[in-house]
Amino acid sequence: MSLDSATRERIETLLKDHRVVLFMKGNRSQPMCGFSAAATNTLNELLPEYHTVNVLDDPEIREGIKAYGEWPTIPQLYVEGELVGGADIIRQMYGSGELHQLFGITAPDRTPPDITITDAAAEAIRQGTANAQGMALHLEIGPDHSAGFQLAAAGEHDIVATANGLQIHFDPASAQRAKGIVIDWVSTVQGEGLSLKFPGAVEIKPLSVQQLQQRLAANDITLIDVRPAAGRAMAAPLAQARVLEEEGYESLAGLPKDTALAFICHHGMSSRDMAERFAAHGFSNLHNVEGGMDAWAGEIDPGVPRY
Repeated sequence: MSLDSATRERIETLLKDHRVVLFMKGNRSQPMCGFSAAATNTLNELLPEYHTVNVLDDPEIREGIKAYGEWPTIPQLYVEGELVGGADIIRQMYGSGELHQLFGITAPDRTPPDITITDAAAEAIRQGTANAQGMALHLEIGPDHSAGFQLAAAGEHDIVATANGLQIHFDPASAQRAKGIVIDWVSTVQGEGLSLKFPGAVEIKPLSVQQLQQRLAANDITLIDVRPAAGRAMAAPLAQARVLEEEGYESLAGLPKDTALAFICHHGMSSRDMAERFAAHGFSNLHNVEGGMDAWAGEIDPGVPRY
């Protein structure tokens, strides 16, 4: 693959002007592919600032950077003008502490976190992983306490915690956030699944649609509709609702931390996830509308379309 001199000069100028440059699809706040999102998630753990280049907006750079570093895929991380690698290498170096060393940051604490796995959760995990020979259960916990389990090969630099006869694998940041967590198996109206409870976690209180109706009438709660535009097009938000997608998370997160907030979605699942995100950012009076808009249509207002 050839690289014309003008594109080479543009790339070299970018690398000269910025110590850390990530060539990616999208940008730091809105990555446009899973690999770019993985790379920014890792870098965000370590660096308050770094420069990103959205190759989707610049076809010449998109193809040119592949030729420049003789690296065929995007994203690509450069530090002080030198190619580090793509998303997998970034993640590996983060887990081993090499990325910390490269940025001059203190090496991560590799002490396994103390965690609790209830008997019900342990039984569910054992059943779910019975045929996953050679695979390890990984738990990744984000800065907002969003969490995800996945089965993947054990990594050489994983931090491994043991509880109730089971091993859970973590990356360094997730291991720090996992200290004192309780992993349980819960049943709700939305279904069954693993649940994480963090030390001192704020309780997300269930709110029936009847209770929501009463509190809206009393004007003592702020309702936030977290549904995407497609859902709101099928059933319009309640008159009193504030729409997360329209106002933006940062705007609503600026409300006083003791504001009584209720979150509503289609069936009550994504609204609970959003309530937990607000809890992770210091809000203390949070409610999830059980059954969501579907329950409101079925039990309160039959004029609201069900979809």
